[in-house]
Amino acid sequence: MRVEIWSDIACPWCYIGKARFEKGLAAFAHRDEVEVVHRSFELDPNAGEPTGLPVIQLLADKYGLSPDEAEAAEARVAQTARGEGLGYASGRLMNGSTFGLHRLLHHAKKRGPEAHTALLEAFYRANFADLLPLGDTETVVAVAASAGLEEAEVRGVLADEEAYADDVRADEREASALGATGVPFFVLDRRFGVSGGQPAEVFTQALEQAHAAGGGLVQVQASESAPVCEDGACAVPAHQY
Repeated sequence: MRVEIWSDIACPWCYIGKARFEKGLAAFAHRDEVEVVHRSFELDPNAGEPTGLPVIQLLADKYGLSPDEAEAAEARVAQTARGEGLGYASGRLMNGSTFGLHRLLHHAKKRGPEAHTALLEAFYRANFADLLPLGDTETVVAVAASAGLEEAEVRGVLADEEAYADDVRADEREASALGATGVPFFVLDRRFGVSGGQPAEVFTQALEQAHAAGGGLVQVQASESAPVCEDGACAVPAHQY
């Protein structure tokens, strides 16, 4: 079975959803038969250079929240992340376009799934736990090097704006064709689509159903307990950011 996961580094629910999926996969009896493939998705394809503005301001502006309400929303997602054993610090900045990060992830994928996963996890930690500015080239180079990539290769990919650009765009077209409007978006053996950072047991159940079933894609939609990030930001339900 192949599980494809569309995600973006800027999406906290992708960070949380990855951890929850892995727990769900660990409880799946046929986990050794599962191939996991991470794919690219930009929440905001039109994002430009880093603005240096806090994410809290984005939440407040997008959803009409007061600063205190936006702070509380971010605190709730932080609590959820920590509940999954993930590092999550307050004070994230808007880092601008993630297109270059996705191109680097495709470069890492050429070295194998372990290299790709190591870089993805390094980017997530840098963004959410360490609050590193991933819109800064030197920071990105350092993070990629810490994940095992050669510094010269990383600089070469970042300098060539067309390097792996087609791969990123192909992933995004495929997500659109499958009906994804936000991330995280999980597709299990092209039989089941799971939208949002669902609880681990939902992923286990979906894996079991996909293993047993055939036919076309059936989607498990996001809910308040498993939001998606879309349209450049993340949903802010009443009780769970």
